[in-house]
Amino acid sequence: MNTGSEFDQFSGKYEDLHNANVSITGETGEYFAAYKARHIASSIVSRQDCKILDYGCGVGLLSKQLKKQLPLARVDGYDVSRASLDRISSELKRQGTFTSKPSDLERSYDIVILANVLHHVRPEDRNDAISGAAAMAGRSGKLVVFEHNPANPLTRWAVEHCPFDENAILLWPRETIEYFTRAGLRQVRRRYIVFFPRALKWVRPAERFLGWCPMGAQYVVSGTQG
Repeated sequence: MNTGSEFDQFSGKYEDLHNANVSITGETGEYFAAYKARHIASSIVSRQDCKILDYGCGVGLLSKQLKKQLPLARVDGYDVSRASLDRISSELKRQGTFTSKPSDLERSYDIVILANVLHHVRPEDRNDAISGAAAMAGRSGKLVVFEHNPANPLTRWAVEHCPFDENAILLWPRETIEYFTRAGLRQVRRRYIVFFPRALKWVRPAERFLGWCPMGAQYVVSGTQG
């Protein structure tokens, strides 16, 4: 995985850079974080008072949205960039642990989320990254990975023009699924998400029926610990 210092340089302007990068969609980074949080709340969570680990939490965009969608949940975060962690709101830090030290975290989370993290991890290290993240989930806990979809041309364009994705190597869904299988996860599922830009927002309610379509801007893979 990229070192903390590589992300530290972007921490102060991360949201501005991210918003500029996704402006082609007519949305901001907050929209995509909220989209992921809604998916977790509607399709992954089995109880409202769950414990969630946002693994690779950055400045806390997804953590914030998770807490908004699931106010009874405890949301913890891990990231290699201490400068990014410093920008997380005090409100989030009061309800959970946000750290760059794995030893500070529990090993019994109901849900562990890696949101657009793996493309920053060297291919030879990805198997260990997934196994390590899965080990933080308790029995019957779930691992959830969101990733950019290489099949979507707008996604590829956005990654190629994003300053903090300079060294990113995208993963095809089959690669991500293989890591889940090697980690011994069961009930592994893949779903494509994020199809329409803001200009076509009136069509967005149909997205819930398009999880099978491989042209979504992103995809999500989930699996359960045995």
